[in-house]
Amino acid sequence: MEASFWNDKRPPGVPHDIDLSQFSSIIDVFESSCAKHASRPAFTNMGVTLNYADLERHSAEFASYIQKYTDLKPGDRIAIQMPNVLQFPIAVFGAMRAGLVVVNTNPLYTAREMRHQFTDSGARALIYMNMFGHLVQEVLPDTEIKYLFEARMGDMLPGLKGLLVNAAVKHVKKLVPSYRLPQAVSFKSALSRCRDARPVPVSRTLDDIAVLQYTGGTTGVAKGAMLTHGNLVANMLQVYANMQQVDKEGNRLLADGGEIIIAPLPLYHIFAFTANCMCMMLAGQHNVLITNPRDIPGFIKELKKWQFSSIVGLNTLFVALMEHPEFMELDFSRLKSTTSGGTALVKATAERWEGKTGSGIGEGYGLTECSPVVCSSPGDGLARLGSVGLAVPGTALKVIDEEGNELPLGERGELCVKGPQVMKGYWQRPDATAEVMDADGWFKTGDVAVIDEDGFVSIVDRIKDLIIVSGFNVYPNEIEDVVAAHPKVANAAAIGVPDDKSGEAVKLFVVPSSPDLTVDELKAYCRANFTGYKVPKSYEIRDSLPMSPVGKILRRELRD
Repeated sequence: MEASFWNDKRPPGVPHDIDLSQFSSIIDVFESSCAKHASRPAFTNMGVTLNYADLERHSAEFASYIQKYTDLKPGDRIAIQMPNVLQFPIAVFGAMRAGLVVVNTNPLYTAREMRHQFTDSGARALIYMNMFGHLVQEVLPDTEIKYLFEARMGDMLPGLKGLLVNAAVKHVKKLVPSYRLPQAVSFKSALSRCRDARPVPVSRTLDDIAVLQYTGGTTGVAKGAMLTHGNLVANMLQVYANMQQVDKEGNRLLADGGEIIIAPLPLYHIFAFTANCMCMMLAGQHNVLITNPRDIPGFIKELKKWQFSSIVGLNTLFVALMEHPEFMELDFSRLKSTTSGGTALVKATAERWEGKTGSGIGEGYGLTECSPVVCSSPGDGLARLGSVGLAVPGTALKVIDEEGNELPLGERGELCVKGPQVMKGYWQRPDATAEVMDADGWFKTGDVAVIDEDGFVSIVDRIKDLIIVSGFNVYPNEIEDVVAAHPKVANAAAIGVPDDKSGEAVKLFVVPSSPDLTVDELKAYCRANFTGYKVPKSYEIRDSLPMSPVGKILRRELRD
């Protein structure tokens, strides 16, 4: 269906299209928004708030340091490996203002995962939190990284408080294993060295790459989706367009510069990166960054401080919050929008949340390759449970059969997306790009969907064997390849199984090459080689695995 198909199906106030020509790059959006909303709060974390003027100034300082004290040039890649802290948006916008390409990196990655992402991207610089310094030291010799910037948890806190937090993290909580990286520059000192400096303006166009966002795609080998300035600006404007929806009285559901947005999902994940770091910046909103959302008591304590307007989360997080005894002590009087993304929303969770907060949960749908938002549910009670909503403005969708023929409304088929938010391609992988994108710009999602006559889209199945654990993609091929490298493993297979807390969990099947292989041994090996959400939750040792005549593991039979 062409993008115009949805024109008469969107709620009041939402425009039919976006004007991508109004901005030349993300830098243009950022500088315009910071000037417009200078005195408004932009990001809060650990009791410290930066307004938009602060954010602009600090990002200018970091960009100036890059230009004055490194030989990094526009187009070079810089990896950013931090949780939700104030340094994250400063680093992102500072790097972009220097013309660099951001490589978002999960701070919980193992050395193996870091090594692949850094070497594949050709990153020449890295910003990391000091608690991951020992892993940086391990992988650094295998990479092209020349410049290291070290951030610490308390660096944005004032005076003595910051020193005490850093000391507590290192010596009391013992979260900083020993390491030696003498070449690393303190991120805080880099800003101080260029205090109030202005960077030399760098020309970036909508066609230039802004971010390499890694995803497993269909093969399980992590690939960098090339998201251009145009892709991300388009998706900002598309999400922003949906924020123009008005209620029955003609009032906007989320007004510019007047909303408090709770941001518990990690900014290095493409969903929160675009929603919180990019789109809410465009709208001049106030993002409250939650560094550790798994600490539910701490999360609840932070929520008590705010009359928040919106929260973005996922099913497991909503359940954990509602189960806390102090949840109903929170102030929901200004809560206008709750959005679930990253994984399927359970009907019972949505109903409980609305009953407790008065706010329904709207689902969305997106992919890394689409910057990521493709569909979004309308607000003001117009969302449909079980649907991921309507195509965002300027987006065309269709479903196709196995031969590539477009199917009529109401029929199941592979969902394909066409729009300005669709990636440029996979970094240095033209063959992989050609597998999912055709000459007309249609991207094949690998998801089975139904589009109904009202334009609402429902995701009903997955062609891929992708496993989604708490909103994070886990690719069976990666799990299997790594486990098969264990000296006592002859073969391995991974599937997703239902899990009450995380939506899905990884189950691992192993055929041993040695009779003394134990499940405990496998668990230890997996914990050492995978970040937490990829570690299998259950294990089964077998004599054999179901195979096709050509030797392909039949994962479907393992699910039965």
